Amino acid sequence: MVTGAAGNLGRAVVATLAGRDICLVCVDRSSEELEAFARTLPPKARVLTFAGADLSDPIVAQAMVEAAVDRFGRVDAMVNTIGGFATGPVTTHALAQWDMMMTLNARVALVTSVAVLPVMQAASYGRIVHIAAVPGLKAGAHQAAYAASKAAVIRLTESIAAEHRNDGITANCILPGTIDTPQNRAAMPDAKTTAWVSSSSIAQLIAFLISPAAAVVTGGAIPATGLA
Repeated sequence: MVTGAAGNLGRAVVATLAGRDICLVCVDRSSEELEAFARTLPPKARVLTFAGADLSDPIVAQAMVEAAVDRFGRVDAMVNTIGGFATGPVTTHALAQWDMMMTLNARVALVTSVAVLPVMQAASYGRIVHIAAVPGLKAGAHQAAYAASKAAVIRLTESIAAEHRNDGITANCILPGTIDTPQNRAAMPDAKTTAWVSSSSIAQLIAFLISPAAAVVTGGAIPATGLA
């Protein structure tokens, strides 16, 4: 299960997994973008799309999991790529940004985890991967809301890992560097893009973390910031 499947990182994760004989549940809020992306996948790929999903809503998240179980019988892994980025100073106007970041980053991570964990517990197997960020470890100026929301993702991941060590379930989060996307290039035209990280390289890391081979890795906040 990949949430945010029509986004830059979500697309890379799905594309990486599509050629590995894996049943895919592709979830996104945008019906049009998700369906268009699904049509680009290999014809032999076994894909269920779940579109129009506001995964800050527990009812929607539960419906997503039920649809996956109805189609494929279980959910072995969930990769949650949904998130947002906004910056601004700590002023009287910061509350709206705080609420937005906490919803997009922290609440969605919690709601999706709560929805999928019972199915994984019943199977005594599961892999959960969320996307955090380096500012979740230490915030800079104008990063209060964003950094706090990503710190919440890290702490949530650690708690899930600790609670389910004996259930065959792992939980990890990725701390990417700046991801090389069209949006980031447009927003930072003068940046040194050679130091940026590709979506496909992060997708390869995620593919390992959701594999049986990664059973010994849990509770991690794993940097993926590149070499440059």
